[in-house]
Amino acid sequence: MKIQELKEHRKNRFKWAFTTRNVDQGQVTTLLTGKLTPSAGDLVLARVDKLGQHRKLELTTSRRADMFEGDEIVVAFGNRYAPDQFEAIVPDQLEPCHLIAAGGVASRLLNRHDKMKRPTHITPLGLLGDQDGNPLNLRSFRLPPSGILQPEPLILVVAGTAMNAGKTTACANLVKGFARRGLRVAAAKITGTGAGADYRALVDAGADPVFDFLDAGYVSTYRIDRSALLDIVLTVVGQLTASGAEIIVLEVADGLLQRETSRLFLLPEFAGRLDGVIFAAGDALGAQAGVGWLSARQLPVIGVTGVLTSSPLAIREAEEATGLPVYQTGSLAHTAVSSLIYGCLRSRRRQRQGEAAREAKTMRRPQEITAVIAEGA
Repeated sequence: MKIQELKEHRKNRFKWAFTTRNVDQGQVTTLLTGKLTPSAGDLVLARVDKLGQHRKLELTTSRRADMFEGDEIVVAFGNRYAPDQFEAIVPDQLEPCHLIAAGGVASRLLNRHDKMKRPTHITPLGLLGDQDGNPLNLRSFRLPPSGILQPEPLILVVAGTAMNAGKTTACANLVKGFARRGLRVAAAKITGTGAGADYRALVDAGADPVFDFLDAGYVSTYRIDRSALLDIVLTVVGQLTASGAEIIVLEVADGLLQRETSRLFLLPEFAGRLDGVIFAAGDALGAQAGVGWLSARQLPVIGVTGVLTSSPLAIREAEEATGLPVYQTGSLAHTAVSSLIYGCLRSRRRQRQGEAAREAKTMRRPQEITAVIAEGA
């Protein structure tokens, strides 16, 4: 490995991607080259060789900046799962690869949707390092995990059939509706690939604070294991809880059949804290399947929304198929609807607390019986 000092005037010309928004640029002082094996989250300086699907780069401010061939950009190595766009993985060496997300993710393309152009080609010039020549990773700039504090805010999750089912729009409207009601709302996109648009939608709707998996040190959640998913939950949900919010809105990316999404809902530390799930779908059949999947796992589904609500007929079909209220996406921002959902969440919370109390009482019975036997002896 070779270590090269980065001159300040060169650093000032870099375009820093959204995925690097938490990076302390002052710590970036060296460029590491040679035979290196990159890992997900490693910061990489890359040269734009040939523009493709992504011709603009989301900067740390979320502004989409034009890219030109020859530009030097700072992005992060990562995996991507996007059925409507690309599937890609971290390459096993520093070699020409692809920009597979506008938010700034360097990866090696595996598959692309037919509607996608070929990805923008980039060449890694080296990993970015600190003054001692140690590679810098997004985990170097992450938030610390936070313990669960009392009182716990209500937690509402929006999941869906797949990407582009209307999840982010639903989350933003839910945030706006709760905020209009005078509630302190916090929000996060807890899985997916690092990008600014979804993050900013939650900020613009009035959530404070807003976090995502980048804040836990992960450029994406594709191909991460159970322990990493749990780390994200404890960090992001813990920090949102510590903020003093009264209600938390969480978006779960992609569809229920995506591996990491399925694993997330199987985490007791996640599923056990949910007060409600609203499911987004593109049609009534998708809504029926998703609600059935969640209900089979005893998750508290309280409604349906998403792209299907553009059609009155689809709304009627979904209501009949699921037996749940179907909310037009825009209506989620209305205080009357947000009050209804808030009341439902509070009712679910009381029910959950009651079940927990009954379970705790049941768990004490063996000790009580043991004490009675001991006294009788």
